[in-house]
Amino acid sequence: MDIKDIILVGAPMDAGKRSQGCRMGPDAYRVAGLQKALTDLGHTVTDAGDVRPDDVDLSEDPHLFALPECVGWTRALSEAAQNAAKHGLPIFMGGDHALSMGTVAGMTAHAQRIERPLFVLWLDAHSDFHTPSSTDSGNLHGTPVAYFTGQPGFDAFPPLPSVVPTNRVGMIGLRSVDPAERAVLEQDHAMLADMRSIDEHGIKAPLLAFLERVRAENGILHVSLDVDFLDPAIAPAVGTTVPGGATEREAHLAMELLHESGLVCSLDLVELNPFLDERGRTAKLMVDLAASLLGRRIFDRPTWSF
Repeated sequence: MDIKDIILVGAPMDAGKRSQGCRMGPDAYRVAGLQKALTDLGHTVTDAGDVRPDDVDLSEDPHLFALPECVGWTRALSEAAQNAAKHGLPIFMGGDHALSMGTVAGMTAHAQRIERPLFVLWLDAHSDFHTPSSTDSGNLHGTPVAYFTGQPGFDAFPPLPSVVPTNRVGMIGLRSVDPAERAVLEQDHAMLADMRSIDEHGIKAPLLAFLERVRAENGILHVSLDVDFLDPAIAPAVGTTVPGGATEREAHLAMELLHESGLVCSLDLVELNPFLDERGRTAKLMVDLAASLLGRRIFDRPTWSF
């Protein structure tokens, strides 16, 4: 197994939506033993502590929830991602999914620095492809993919070092996507694998096809794992539950294939709301999945005591 230097970065962001609780996510991952799980695999793991949002001189928006705070988080997390990526593989412990505006922006700067293209794998029930003008809710956790692919309407946010073209985005696990979002994503050739296609063909085929594209272009891969990628029956600690998500085995298979690819450069763990969990079961499952991505084999999985 390829031994890595891993940097854990806490992102207790709770500004991307009105329902609160994701700010407790980083500490839940710590309590669930993320650092030990990765250290036990032989990796060197450093916990860099929690990021804090930058102060920004920006007025509140009447429609968009916590816009100044989201912009501050984007700036701070972009800088944190760039710094962490110089020293190893960063894992961003969230925090709601709006944090990916900053983490992906930072990783695009890193990719530019090492002269390799960045691809993004979005494991989520939602495509998060709204813009500030198209979101009905005003919750910015539904906009990160639109931001880092360079869609219009993000004038309040930091300029991107470079955009991630939509055709370098792969989405697996989709089952709650607005028609307008889907139309643009299909038009711009994002790789879309909804749960029906996974039911029919399995999770392996679309993932391997996407990984082959990353490899063919000498790319590196940022993985953004939302709790609601998983079925809420096994991962209840999320405020955006959509029935019919990935099973535990499908999710572990995806992580194992990602590990075998050797292409992953960074990881988001997002939308964990410990307030909604059942004795930590969701946090523990997310830790298990991160360990699978970093090399734990199916034979080596621990027995959790609840």
